[in-house]
Amino acid sequence: MAYLDTYTNLLTSATAAHLLRRATFGPTRQEIIDFTGKTAQQAVELLISNAALGVSVAPPVEMDETRSDAGQPFLNKPFDHSRSGVYNNYIQYWWLGLMTEQKGRPSVLEKLTAFWQNHFVTAHTIVEDYRFVDRYIRFLRANALGNFKDLAIGITKDPAMLVFQNGFQNTKELPNENYGRELQELFTVGQKDFAGNNNYTEEDVKAAARVLTGWQVTNRNNIGSTSFGSTFNPVRHDISDKSFSEKYNNTVITGRSGESAGDGELLDLVNMLLAHPETPKFICRKLYRWYVNPNVTQEIEDQVIIPLATFFASPANNYAIMPVVKKLLSSNIFFDTRNIGAIVKSPAELVIGTIRFFDQPVPDLTTEFVPFRVMMNYIYFSLRLLEQNFLDQPSVFGFVPYYQTGYSKNWINGTTLGLRGVRTDALSNPGPVIKPDYVLGIDILKELRTIQPNFEDVAGTSAITCEQVLQRFTANLFAIELSQAQQDFLIDQIMMKGSSPRATWQHEWNAYRSTPQDETKQNVIFWRCRALLKYILRMAEFQLF
Repeated sequence: MAYLDTYTNLLTSATAAHLLRRATFGPTRQEIIDFTGKTAQQAVELLISNAALGVSVAPPVEMDETRSDAGQPFLNKPFDHSRSGVYNNYIQYWWLGLMTEQKGRPSVLEKLTAFWQNHFVTAHTIVEDYRFVDRYIRFLRANALGNFKDLAIGITKDPAMLVFQNGFQNTKELPNENYGRELQELFTVGQKDFAGNNNYTEEDVKAAARVLTGWQVTNRNNIGSTSFGSTFNPVRHDISDKSFSEKYNNTVITGRSGESAGDGELLDLVNMLLAHPETPKFICRKLYRWYVNPNVTQEIEDQVIIPLATFFASPANNYAIMPVVKKLLSSNIFFDTRNIGAIVKSPAELVIGTIRFFDQPVPDLTTEFVPFRVMMNYIYFSLRLLEQNFLDQPSVFGFVPYYQTGYSKNWINGTTLGLRGVRTDALSNPGPVIKPDYVLGIDILKELRTIQPNFEDVAGTSAITCEQVLQRFTANLFAIELSQAQQDFLIDQIMMKGSSPRATWQHEWNAYRSTPQDETKQNVIFWRCRALLKYILRMAEFQLF
């Protein structure tokens, strides 16, 4: 098998679901149907073309219905320090809404943006100014499929990053090495190569810091200000030459003065970093771990990472991101059976993925901002409890399961073990009221009616079976199909409580069909299916995807 060659089989429902689980935060059942029968290339092309449609979206709005400006955008108004914390949350809700929405246009955009947000980390609790946070996440969304060189240059001058990494305090008199270090260690070359050798020296960190002196931010947390951003102050810039080690072929970046010095030296620095042979490998390795498998063996390094990195950095591609994502997601190695069911679900993949799979609609932000706030508040606190608080990572390294030994297994620990189940239990027993006619949770009886032909015609149509109910709840929910023994256990021990033959179900279901308004009959059916669904979701939360 040529690992990076295009997967040529037509997508089955199982492989379509695999692609959609990895490329998005989880598919709807209709999306799986729509992608079944496509080639991998067609499917990935659609996921990428849909991303272009999703870049320009309505901005977040004031979601407090008691205020006179409720429902109106707030980012175009003078800075309001009293609303800073709330507006930061609204920006988080806005992005979570984009991850969760179901508009029939699945795309790679939000999942890939989340990759870059966990790569180029900033946290709103440090940045504080909500306008900086909004510009930062919009920059990542706009450039997620663009060019890595543009990302590296743009994020270096981004006002949120300048605050988060103390770049705005970096001067020729007092060089601050924070960003000069992280630009190399976390953003480009990586600290060590695959064999464990250092990719740069401490002197390289010092030299990079001197290159980056002079950048500042404007109007951060300035009450009433209507403009903000980053600017270069040549007076604060070190105009001397900067010499780098043999790790960078002893490159010397010529010192400059004047208004253009900052951009000129930054361009030289990024060009030098991208010329380092480890940079493309470092980025491709992280993309592989994000999309395919956290375990990068020597075989994968040789057969996937190195050739993909060579393509990434080739003159023809010149660090364009989209062709690399396209090649990886449509490759033989992506669809290899050893990589299906190889990653522990992150909280977002668990919570948002389950909400999407069971078709829980997202209220429109502009016309139903209060229900939108209620739903996103539920998702936000679910992810926060499970230790995945987007736009507020615990460290510059990002979320622990994306960099520590063990990788995605770290999502499950002593704190999150029980909480994961609590979040999925809530969906099997509808509870959170999003609005008067919408309770978040799976409508079990509606699910059953969906698969029962001619529901009212009890005499003329046979009752659905336990097996059909199980199939409805589990089809394409699991990356690895349940064994027959598991299916029998779920029906006989969980659904039928180990004491009733399966035929009892058909009698109970027909009784409910005959008198659907009878709450006593409804409860028999509901509680059997709720027990089944609750157990299925508990299984799904721990099954790798």
